[in-house]
Formats: sequence, structure tokens, C-alpha cells
Amino acid sequence: MTRTDTARPLHLLNTSGHRVGLALFLVVVVAHWAEHLVQAAQIYILNWPIPEALGLLGLPFPWLVTSEWMHYGYALVMLVGLFLLLPGFTGRARTWWKISLGIQVWHHFEHLLLLVQALAGANLGGGAAPTSLVQLLIPRVELHLLYNALVFAPMVVAMLLHRSPSDAERPAMACGCADRDRVEERG
Repeated sequence: MTRTDTARPLHLLNTSGHRVGLALFLVVVVAHWAEHLVQAAQIYILNWPIPEALGLLGLPFPWLVTSEWMHYGYALVMLVGLFLLLPGFTGRARTWWKISLGIQVWHHFEHLLLLVQALAGANLGGGAAPTSLVQLLIPRVELHLLYNALVFAPMVVAMLLHRSPSDAERPAMACGCADRDRVEERG
């Protein structure tokens, strides 16, 4: 397999397939957000104890919530998705997407730290459960809401800017993500 063969799918993802790639990625991100928001509602509205607040998928599959592999896998999917979709962004949208990617690098590191602790059976600070660095300051449920918000907000800004590029940014775009109605309004 040549370099051209391996680069072709990435090129297609960031040109003709960028809009679909972003839409599929957004579905995964929103589904994950829904899990965290349902868990928060179970804790703060329904007053369920944290161990019983398992989100939507965690109710029928409780092992999902307690699996560091599942949490790490999602953090990795987010990191890979942000990285693979980056070449399709230009200008201001690219800057915001890179901010989201940078925050996700840290979030991924935190999940890697949790996974290593779970696999090693030795937790940070000798605690009863795996603990991330920032979790030493912020409880895990709230921390995951914060991390997801910190990654999601610049991602949304990037997507909005990407769909409505400035006249200077438009020529550098290799995909068809720009909002056609706005193109006609400016035209």
C-alpha cells in the first residue's frame, strides 16, 4: 500500500465527505452528552445516589459505567475524530477546532491515567477507585460534565464558523460544508 492509498480516505473525509463525517461525529458527541446529562438529572433532580445514577445505557448495562475501558474508548474516539476531521477546517474555524482538539488531548490523558490505574490495581493517592489529576479538585461526575463542555463548546463554534466562512476563508475550503444560502446572500 502506497502513501497515496493510505492518504486517500483522509483526503475524501476532509473534502467531499467532510459534511457527512462531521454529522456522524456530532451524533456520537451528542449521544455521549445525553448520557452525561441523564446521569446528572438522575443525581441532581431525581436525587439518586451516584452509584445508582448510570445514565441511559448504564441502566440496562451497568458494567458500561464502571468500565474504564469504555470511558477510555470514548475519549480515544473523540481524540481520533477531532484529529481526522481537522484538515477540513480553515481560518477561524480551524483555530476553534484546534482548541477543542487540545482540550481533548488533556481529557484523553486523564482517561488514560484512569485506565492505567484500573489495569494496575493501584489508584492515585491510594484511593478506593481510579482518580484523575483534576478529579483531586473536582468530583468525577461534575468533572466529566466540565470536560465535555470544554471540548464541545469550541467544537460547536468551529462548526458554525465552518458552515459560514468569511469571503477570505471560502477559497481555502476543500469541502462543501459552507452554508449555501449564505453564499447566495453574499453573491
